[in-house]
Amino acid sequence: MKKYNLNVAAPTDGRYRNLCSDVNEIFSEHNLIKTRVKVEIEWFIFLSNLKGVTSLPPFSNSQIKFLRSIYLDFNSADSVKVKKIEDVTKHDVKAIEYFIKEKIKKNKHIYKYKEHIHICCTSEDINNVSYALMVQSARERVIIETDVLQKKLKSLGKKYKKVSILSHTHGQPASPSTMGKELINFQKRLVNQILSLKNIKIKGKFNGATGNYSAHSITYPSIDWPKSIKRFLSNLKLELNTHTTQIEPHDYIADICNKINHMNSILIGFSQDIWTYISKSYFTQKNIAGEIGSSTMPHKINPINFENAEGNLGMSNALNHFFVNKLTISRLQRDLSDSTVLRNLGLTFSYSIIAYKNLLIGLDKLQINKDKINSDINDSWEILAEPIQMVARKYQISNSYEYLKKFTRGKKVNKDIIHKIIESLNIPELEKDYLLKLTPKKYIGYAIKLCDE
Repeated sequence: MKKYNLNVAAPTDGRYRNLCSDVNEIFSEHNLIKTRVKVEIEWFIFLSNLKGVTSLPPFSNSQIKFLRSIYLDFNSADSVKVKKIEDVTKHDVKAIEYFIKEKIKKNKHIYKYKEHIHICCTSEDINNVSYALMVQSARERVIIETDVLQKKLKSLGKKYKKVSILSHTHGQPASPSTMGKELINFQKRLVNQILSLKNIKIKGKFNGATGNYSAHSITYPSIDWPKSIKRFLSNLKLELNTHTTQIEPHDYIADICNKINHMNSILIGFSQDIWTYISKSYFTQKNIAGEIGSSTMPHKINPINFENAEGNLGMSNALNHFFVNKLTISRLQRDLSDSTVLRNLGLTFSYSIIAYKNLLIGLDKLQINKDKINSDINDSWEILAEPIQMVARKYQISNSYEYLKKFTRGKKVNKDIIHKIIESLNIPELEKDYLLKLTPKKYIGYAIKLCDE
């Protein structure tokens, strides 16, 4: 049975929760706590195996399994325990340390080395790596959803590659294309952005209070810390940011936000184009029993999914702009203003995924309306003024543009008028025959072939 949570303000947690629940879970308080626990545990294990950490012997396989079970089996009750500790400490990361120390009490050997938990760390070391892991997971969700979308566009592009449509530049009738080619345009752009998003390196830092490995080098001076930390982060599938202050400067987050912003802007354009095609009746929408388009006009089937997508893409992009401008700035070696902002980072992913899923739902409702498409293009013979003019130029006919303009600009043009213009030209008969066979539907260049590239 569908559950309704009506006591939340954010639509990502309420009305649209079913569309973005996976991203909500990634950026939830519970998962942030769990991920912090994971980072602390993995650091503890890493140190135990690091040559030069003489005060901490290597853990056995069974001891490592026990330690990892603390985060692998982490549940909501554990989160509550951490929050209760935080109520006392008033420090969220310190609460994680105390929670882990409490959990390892049952293992006497490990507990003996409890003070090595969080050793050489500042809380920001734990936080930035935790957020990096969460962003890593969220980016994967975005890539999966946009890949499904681009495949849908590619499929529809091939399906409609031979459906000639009247193009519109500046909102006016223009040289034709095919519906398939116009969909493929967006699909190709989306593929390029997905690839760029995949290639952004997600970075972390673990270099202490001001980014200089100061505590590390004093505590264990024989260790090459930059090299060791690089290996530690690599184990977590993150790249080392070699030069930072106390905080990882969030440049990779800015890159991801900019890339999602770019992708979303493309899809805003797509949403608006599909909306326009629907308004022109080039697409109709399936009449689904029980659904209502207007509370007062029974005939309406509104393009709500494309409108919903446009709005949510805009919401995501507004947040992206803010994150880019805010997160890349920190006073001196750090201020805390990024911390509260990062807690909202999941929203940009959630709004985006809500939009992507709405686009897919909307696309599944579309039906091509060939009668209306053919009516429009067959009633627009004036668009052939372009190819006729080009052939005339080819044979050095003076003022070819002006000649065609005299008969077509701002006038209603039909087949007979176009043919009279062709017959009046001083060009070879073979060229005339070719132009006389040309129709608006045929004037599509490589549109069909481009759908297969």
